[in-house]
Amino acid sequence: MRNVKNNLIKTILMLIFISPAISAVEYKIGVVNVQSILTAIPQTEAATKKLEKEFGPRDRGIAKDNKALEKLAEKLKKDGAIMSEGERTKIERDIQTRQRDLKRRAQEFQEDLNFRRNEEMQGIQKKIADVTRAYAKENKFDMVLVNGAVYYSDKVDLTKKIIERMSKSGS
Repeated sequence: MRNVKNNLIKTILMLIFISPAISAVEYKIGVVNVQSILTAIPQTEAATKKLEKEFGPRDRGIAKDNKALEKLAEKLKKDGAIMSEGERTKIERDIQTRQRDLKRRAQEFQEDLNFRRNEEMQGIQKKIADVTRAYAKENKFDMVLVNGAVYYSDKVDLTKKIIERMSKSGS
């Protein structure tokens, strides 16, 4: 019994003396806000311009066709009462056909645009992750949290430093 008591006392004493040593270990932790980075870096603006160049003509074509359809619908509304039955029916069918086509084209356009936007953003986010990882290794961080902290002080916020690096790299 006495032996068990001695072992217990030894264990407690070891824990008392070792615990402060264990808890004294300091960790270097940083936090990065990717959304803030995305809004501040030139790569995001370049991607937006690239998408505008790629999809702008198609978007303007859809808008032009939509205006033409609105004019045709206005003509039917305005002159429908004085048109012959056949002419009115023909314009109504034309409007319905154009509406279906325009709706389909607009939906395909939006899907294509979203797909390409996601491709561009994934590339930029990968670059942000690479730059953040390199910065953390260079500065000997133990951990970097990405958009995952409820609260953090400016002392651990690495967002501005990553923005600076991303802006310098430019691509």
